Amino acid sequence: MKLNELRAAEARLLVQTYERNPIAFVRGEGVYLYDENGTPYLDMLSGIGVSALGYGHPAIQQAIDVQSRKLLHTSNLFFHEGQAELALRLTEITGLDRVFFCNSGTEAWEAALKLARAHAALLEAEGKPLGRKILALEHSFHGRTMGSVSTTHKLKYREPFEPLVPGVEFVRFDDIADLEAKFSEDVCAICLEAVQGEGGIRPVSQEFFAAARRLTAQTGALLLADEIQSGMGRTGEWCAYQHYGLLPDVTTLAKPLGGGLPIGAMVCSEEAGRAFSPGTHGTTFGGGPLACAVGIAVIDTIRRDHLLEHVRQTGAYFFERLKELAEQHAETVTAVRGTGLMLGLELASADAAKHAAAAMMERHILINRTSETVLRFLPPFVIEREHVDATVNAVAQILSAQPVSVHIAAR
Repeated sequence: MKLNELRAAEARLLVQTYERNPIAFVRGEGVYLYDENGTPYLDMLSGIGVSALGYGHPAIQQAIDVQSRKLLHTSNLFFHEGQAELALRLTEITGLDRVFFCNSGTEAWEAALKLARAHAALLEAEGKPLGRKILALEHSFHGRTMGSVSTTHKLKYREPFEPLVPGVEFVRFDDIADLEAKFSEDVCAICLEAVQGEGGIRPVSQEFFAAARRLTAQTGALLLADEIQSGMGRTGEWCAYQHYGLLPDVTTLAKPLGGGLPIGAMVCSEEAGRAFSPGTHGTTFGGGPLACAVGIAVIDTIRRDHLLEHVRQTGAYFFERLKELAEQHAETVTAVRGTGLMLGLELASADAAKHAAAAMMERHILINRTSETVLRFLPPFVIEREHVDATVNAVAQILSAQPVSVHIAAR
């Protein structure tokens, strides 16, 4: 089916939740996607942070091939070897103790919110009263289920679905005084992203993260760290909170974990995990044999190929190139933020960012914008400096209002 036919069919058949770009991709290889005409596009977005190993990676292909010939689904009423193997790896890389598997990032966050309130009820039953209030941050984005969107700050995600889950209050971003003023024994959880993704690639400060950890430790409330976009090596550590030297009670992982297949995980401390018992929470498809096999392959490949170090080195080079660009276009670029391969270039207006993202597409380089004004770069972990140079050079041309002349030729 050709692009025009696809567009017509989707316009007739699909609920209209996305404004798609007018491109139909048919295959991928390495860091490139190819459209129906065989045109290569350098993917600096990796499916919004999902395809960390790029496209057609042999480790993922092998895992799918082997497991798909053995077993796809059993339900969580029975054992299969993949969950324990993947859970062991996740506890090793996060520093936490127990894992709940699900199908997506928003489901992992939903589980974290339910765990926080169940944990508060458990403490109350043990004679340690704790409220059910949840604190989240301005600019936050935690997903689109009712609980997740209730802790997501931007009104456009919230207002159509009100009334939302009650008992959520927002704290000014990185404002310790506001956090301390709003925290009390009524609070069962503080929610944060060490690096806000949809909020504009905004890292919280060391001081704010430490304050959140200190406050929750005082009362028994849980510190929930959303690593759905920033985790699994995206920032050069397995989890972005590891840059801070602090351990949350709960973290959530998804996006890169499945290498393109849907899987999410909530990982928690032994203490937090006490709050769930058989029947309190569940999932039909979560942690299935195929998704677990691919998750194991993703983690093992990142370890074997030393991709965390590669992310740190390539990300540092990318950041420096963007800083140079910002200095050359100080009237247009207002900030460069992020770490590893989770980077944002903030422009002076939403119109400028929208134009730049579209112009990059014309140059066959895929990025998007977030928080209206920020060009977001979430490339596969396997990109090289030549891909960084092509990307930054293209942005530089666009900001200089030069004609289209940068095209990507895949090898």
